[in-house]
Amino acid sequence: MAGLEIVHRRTGRDARPWLVVIAAVVILFDRLTKNWVSTHVPRGNFIPVIPGFFRISHVFNTGAAFSLFEEASPKLVRGCLIGFSIVAIIVVLGMIWQVGRRWSATGVALGLILGGAIGNLYDRWKYQYVVDFLEVKIVHYHWPDFNVADSCIVVGACLLLLEIFRAQPNEG
Repeated sequence: MAGLEIVHRRTGRDARPWLVVIAAVVILFDRLTKNWVSTHVPRGNFIPVIPGFFRISHVFNTGAAFSLFEEASPKLVRGCLIGFSIVAIIVVLGMIWQVGRRWSATGVALGLILGGAIGNLYDRWKYQYVVDFLEVKIVHYHWPDFNVADSCIVVGACLLLLEIFRAQPNEG
């Protein structure tokens, strides 16, 4: 990411608007894919992409990530998840405001997380569930269905972890 930092030093441009654009692209792609699945794949059905490994499914997730808490009271879970999402979005926006002045992997990660959080919040708020449609099976392990928003949140979190554990340049 040093190349991005050099570009920032030369131009002096604030990267924050572009991080919001990253979030907006995630939201748009998430909505488009969920809408496509909702209109082309009947609920509970699937389209095989790579037989025995990957397929496009159509399921409703009323729980948290990976269908956690799906057995609990739906109203309570939905309310808690909406509240948590709103708090997370505010925190991520604050972090973008702080670290987003220049391009960095951290800023991009936060943009991905912001877009994913807003994408899933929209579903929970409007439909009371999240549309999941990416289904992966590796040998006997069946990964819980997920979506574009979930993927961006996970990729963003992994980028943040890489940044945390990456050796920092010596500033002395």
